[in-house]
Amino acid sequence: MFGPPSFLIENYLREAGFWHVATIGRGCKLNSKLISALIERWRPETYTFHLPCGACTITLEDVQLQLGLPVDDSALTGFVQSTDWGVVCYDLLGAILDNIYEVRIEMGWLRDTFPELGNDSTEVERIRYVRGYIPEMIGGYLMPDLS
Repeated sequence: MFGPPSFLIENYLREAGFWHVATIGRGCKLNSKLISALIERWRPETYTFHLPCGACTITLEDVQLQLGLPVDDSALTGFVQSTDWGVVCYDLLGAILDNIYEVRIEMGWLRDTFPELGNDSTEVERIRYVRGYIPEMIGGYLMPDLS
């Protein structure tokens, strides 16, 4: 994801509760020394920062508060129970992925399927674009190690 999200999808991202996440870091100067210091103190085996004053971890509640994400509703699909994930994928995104691994889709497929949104796009195309944009944000920005 390069640059800010398109103004065409702003209302959809707001409605889904992801507008704040989509604008994180825009116009923000990163402090490389602070980032390096935190990386040196991170222990992946325990998911904690080891600081001189003690250990510190990041909880899901911390993430929810920092990112302003809604936690009481399903943002993308609601509850889906299906034996054919290709049908679910088509209903939500308007395209069928060649390889669906259980219920996972590849981020590269999302980028290839939804490269740019044109000004003449329909509401259905914009909704489908946002449904591809949100997982790309999560997989490429919020959890960049793809774990």
